[in-house]
Amino acid sequence: MDGLLILDKPAGMTSHDCVYRVRRLFGEKSVGHLGTLDPLATGVLPLLLVRYTRLAQYFGKPTKSYTGTIRFGFATDTYDCDGEPTGGPKPATLDDAWLAAAVEAMRGDIQQMPPPYSAKKINGVPAYKIARRGEQPELQPVTIHVAEFTAEIASPDTATFHATVSSGGYIRCLAHELGQQLGCGAHLAALRRVRAGEFTLAQSVTLDDLNGLPDEAARAQRLVPVGQILPELPACRVDAKMVGLIRNGVQVNLPEFSGATLVRVIGEDGSIAAIARRLAATLFAPQTVLA
Repeated sequence: MDGLLILDKPAGMTSHDCVYRVRRLFGEKSVGHLGTLDPLATGVLPLLLVRYTRLAQYFGKPTKSYTGTIRFGFATDTYDCDGEPTGGPKPATLDDAWLAAAVEAMRGDIQQMPPPYSAKKINGVPAYKIARRGEQPELQPVTIHVAEFTAEIASPDTATFHATVSSGGYIRCLAHELGQQLGCGAHLAALRRVRAGEFTLAQSVTLDDLNGLPDEAARAQRLVPVGQILPELPACRVDAKMVGLIRNGVQVNLPEFSGATLVRVIGEDGSIAAIARRLAATLFAPQTVLA
């Protein structure tokens, strides 16, 4: 059951919890995710299955789009609703003009300090483990790109938003900073990832849907078509003999792709047999073999 599955992650589960459930549903041990989602969050969680886990290195660091809700009035230690309040409640006075100006100032390239409860590592130790000991992690700000950030007042103390950020950006940090600017504190109340790179909610399937499918063949139908996996790499179809050579590490000629650096090698069964790298002219060497 090699493939790529776009899971619509439910709230309350870690990304690893989802991996465990998919392993059981598909009867496969080798399943991995392409970027985590916090337990609070729902939405797009791409998962690679079986031999396709070897393709993770080629997906890069895609931008991601989110919708959600920010609650004003108090901050939390985790910057979201799963954390403990860091102070007493303060009245929030939201204003359309202020909110529009505040989110506009956060667009573009900005310096963002990762939250103390995050997976960022400090001397090999995740920051959240240090924070749970009651210590302050010595985190460093990172540059992220906020391509889109818009918000609308939904109630006296909440705002809904849409944001698109580069890989490594934390939406809960944007919420926390808005609260600091307003002086009343704020935290992320709800978050839904609607896009991760080229993958969207329209391609996703829920765990309940997967659990309700009758057999392996039906579950296989919910995998992303091969043509939509790493579409930026040219695809070359080869016969079984060529797949055999590539499986054994033999360099091969792919005349139609002399200008490409990397090529998806597609076998007769329609699956990705390998990723090959151009050595010179039309000569390619297998870089990652799946066959």
